[in-house]
Amino acid sequence: MARMVFCRKYQQELEGMATPPYPGPKGQEIFENVSRKAWEEWQAHQTRLINEKQLNMMEPTARKYLQEQQDLFLSGKDFDQAEGYVPEGKS
Repeated sequence: MARMVFCRKYQQELEGMATPPYPGPKGQEIFENVSRKAWEEWQAHQTRLINEKQLNMMEPTARKYLQEQQDLFLSGKDFDQAEGYVPEGKS
């Protein structure tokens, strides 16, 4: 049976991740409070942001920006969209 969590993004019980997404307290907090669905959606959105905004992940400001966007996204708050991105079926 899948591990269930109360997802802070969707405000409902959903399937959780199998392991924390990364080590440390932040990874553990995400593991305990974010669903697998929300995390997978964040990973896709993160990729769009990196590509469309041409973020250089070697730069501390780019990493800080992405962390801020992750916090907003996973909390269900307003977050930045990638310019020019059109969701599937919306063209």
